[in-house]
Amino acid sequence: MTGGGEEAGRFDRGDGVELAWRRRAGRGPGVVFLGGFNSDMTGTKAEELSAFCAAEGRAFLRFDYSGHGASGGRFVDGTIGRWAEDATCAFDRLTEGPQVLVGSSMGGWIALLLALRRPERVAALVGIAAAPDFTARMREELPAEAREAIAREGVWHRPSAYGDPYPITRALIDEGERHMLLRGGGPVPLSAPVRLLHGQRDPDVPWELSLRVAEAVASEDVQVALVKDGDHRLSRPQDLALLRRTLAALFAEDGG
Repeated sequence: MTGGGEEAGRFDRGDGVELAWRRRAGRGPGVVFLGGFNSDMTGTKAEELSAFCAAEGRAFLRFDYSGHGASGGRFVDGTIGRWAEDATCAFDRLTEGPQVLVGSSMGGWIALLLALRRPERVAALVGIAAAPDFTARMREELPAEAREAIAREGVWHRPSAYGDPYPITRALIDEGERHMLLRGGGPVPLSAPVRLLHGQRDPDVPWELSLRVAEAVASEDVQVALVKDGDHRLSRPQDLALLRRTLAALFAEDGG
């Protein structure tokens, strides 16, 4: 057990790689947190959601993708499809009934992919600086030295404002093409309520992307909240309060 009534564990996703998770028992709809690229389940937003669900008596799940945090596997072996499959495995094994997916940055892309795979079990989706299709933008924005490194070695170590440099692989960028959601102009066939929170001072994911997502999803119940002075993480106290209010309103609309 972890602190505050959370249960912790690991499971083999089927190929010997173990995924680490934490969950809290409670009523439904539950909340599932999907973290960002190169992040883990112990970040500020994940901790805030755990506390919120504890106070609400609501079920909660968080986990680490392979190559992230406490999970097994190597980060350099990860792709969008692999991490989406990790999310699907955790969702299927560790949750029951309807769930609200909360995806941060890359986790917003993963949440959309998961919602399309399990539409009957997704009560709503909340994106925090959601970044679907980000590998396409990453390809376009690679500096010359990065392109050369990827062509020569298959990987480039990108400097990060949030910690050590992290690897960008050819496989990540190429495989991401298989999971694009906003190309072609067709609707993303998601009918659940969608809430998109985005800081307008986000240096990593343009806030306009949330408007594109809002336009693309088929659901008519879509709202976008732009935080004028918000950054990419949206982890300040006022940002976390917005996230809590967003979830509370969704649960109230669902009947509590």
